[in-house]
Amino acid sequence: MTGDRPPNLLIVLPAWNEEEALPGVLRELHEALPTADLLVVNDGSTDRTSAVARRAGAMVVDLPLNLGVGGAMRAGYKFAARNDYDIAVQVDADGQHAPADVARVVGALATEQADVVIGARFAGTGSYEVGGPRRWAMKLLSLSLSKVAGTRLTDTTSGFKASNRRAITLFAADYPAEYLGDTIESLVIASRAGLTIRQVGVEMRPRQGGTPSHNPAKAALFLGRAVLALVIALSRPAATAAGEKS
Repeated sequence: MTGDRPPNLLIVLPAWNEEEALPGVLRELHEALPTADLLVVNDGSTDRTSAVARRAGAMVVDLPLNLGVGGAMRAGYKFAARNDYDIAVQVDADGQHAPADVARVVGALATEQADVVIGARFAGTGSYEVGGPRRWAMKLLSLSLSKVAGTRLTDTTSGFKASNRRAITLFAADYPAEYLGDTIESLVIASRAGLTIRQVGVEMRPRQGGTPSHNPAKAALFLGRAVLALVIALSRPAATAAGEKS
C-alpha cells in the first residue's frame, strides 16, 4: 500500500457445487464490503456454480477438475499475486462465514501487526461446537501449532483467514493442496517463513444452501489424517516469505 490508499482487497471463495448458497453469499459480501473484489474459484463443479457467480458480478476462475480447497486457494493466491492485491481473504462459499466478520479479520492484520489472521471459531465468539474425534484432533493441532507459531491458536483448521502481501507472495509460490494441508500445513509454512500469525474470534452460521461435505465416515478419519498432515508439515524444509527454499 502507498500513502493513505485503502488496501486493495480480494475475497476468494473456493466453491464446489455451491450454486444454491453462492448468490446470497456474494450479495452479502458485496453489501458488507462494496469496495472489495470477489473471486470465485470454481473447483470443478458439476452444477451451475460458475454461471451463478458470474451473474452475481464476481470474477471466476474455472478449474478443470476438483482439486479440493487447497488447490482452489493456490489458484486464488496466484491470482491475487499476479494482480497486485494487498490483502486476500479466504471465505467459504456456503455462507457459514459471516460477511460482517471479514472487516474484523482484515483489520486485525494492522492492529495485530500480523501477516496472517485466522477467523477462529473457538475464541470466545459464537457457540460453534464439534465433538468426538474432530474435537480431539482440533485440540491436538491447536496445541502443536501454537508452539510452532509462537502464539495461542485455537482453530488451526479454520477456512476463514486474511493474508497480507507477504503471505500472498509466499502462498502463491508454495501452498499445499492436500487434504488439511491448506489449513495445517499452510500455517507451518507461514510460521517457518517468519510470518506473524494471529487470530480473532468469529461466529459460524448454518450453511446457507447445498449439502455439507462432511459425514460420519469422514469425521472418523479426521483424527488420523490431521495428525498425518501435521507430521508431513513439520517434516518439510522451511521457505522464505518469497517462497524460496532456505
